[in-house]
Amino acid sequence: MRALLQRALGFVLALLVISLLLGQLLGQPILLGYVATGSMEPAMNAGDGFIAVPSAVSGSPAEGDVVVFDAVELHGGELTTHRILEETDNGYVTAGDANPFTDQDAAEPPVNNEQIVAHALQVNGDVVTIPYLGSIIMGVQSVVETAVGTVTATVGVTAAFNVDNAGALLVGVGTALLGFGVLLETIGPGKRDTRRSRSRPNMLGIWTTIGLVLLVFVTFATASMVIPSGTIAFGVGSATTPSDNPQVVEPGERVEIEHETENSGYLPVVVTREAGHETVTAAPEWQTVSPRSAETATFSAVAPAETGEYTRYIEEHRYLLVLPPSLLVWLHSLHPLVAIAAVNSVIVTMTTTIMVTLFGTTDLRLRNPGAGVSTLTRLRRKLR
Repeated sequence: MRALLQRALGFVLALLVISLLLGQLLGQPILLGYVATGSMEPAMNAGDGFIAVPSAVSGSPAEGDVVVFDAVELHGGELTTHRILEETDNGYVTAGDANPFTDQDAAEPPVNNEQIVAHALQVNGDVVTIPYLGSIIMGVQSVVETAVGTVTATVGVTAAFNVDNAGALLVGVGTALLGFGVLLETIGPGKRDTRRSRSRPNMLGIWTTIGLVLLVFVTFATASMVIPSGTIAFGVGSATTPSDNPQVVEPGERVEIEHETENSGYLPVVVTREAGHETVTAAPEWQTVSPRSAETATFSAVAPAETGEYTRYIEEHRYLLVLPPSLLVWLHSLHPLVAIAAVNSVIVTMTTTIMVTLFGTTDLRLRNPGAGVSTLTRLRRKLR
């Protein structure tokens, strides 16, 4: 029972860590989120965390819900966690509990469903918070940014740390850990291990191996479908006077823009598009994009009768082409998660079949001719 509880606790902690890392990578909260300011006090203090329910699961929001939405003007267009005060024909009116004005009074357009990425879990109207979670995350981020900035300044690298050079950083960390391990093995004191092990050496469970391979494949497949998907915003101007801007037309006329969907992967994908307003259309509504290529679609919207600047949205989803395109589109019409689950099911089935065909269902025995040889000795032999 103790071992079972330890495994369960480890699984929960790993799930939380992975959720936080994926949330930072995707730019939206997954399972957990946090607020960085006091705009939601007293419901949430600055630095508090909360349980984030994805909008695909929680459904449409209602007045009083606390939501995380992709802002247009607030905080430079970053994610914002505020409460919905009212639903209008143009969208939702939002505000922080501590703010004496609404977000729309601060030039933020009404929030549409396509902008909402998650809901804060509420019980009896109160947000379920995790004190100091955000403060811890922001503190770790600050330490990492400071350390990276110090190192890059020391070695004369002025480029900012981003995803493009993350691989180089990881390689450097791995090399440093290898060197540290060799150093400890060389100068560290010897210690005889007197414990008795019941594990079978050089044996690898076939189903454990298949499970790990499936975990990697499904994770990358899901990321390749989820990360490029999202909401595409474009502006529509309604004016009674002529303009050289093709996106500013007279009321009632239609604005058209060209949008290019790029597939940078090595597998074909099916892209589906949904309009976020009754006057918005996308042509075609779905299309297949070949590997390492791009396809063009036309987005159009009718300028409202009331003059002004408006933002319209097209929601775009993509799925790996492992099933017939028409079937994927139909599954998407049921729910995007259904289509993703179908794609992952095909990947799981194909991968399991191939591995069982190649290796069978018995455990794998690994030969390790270098057992008992220190890492430093192995490196010396390799260098020779």
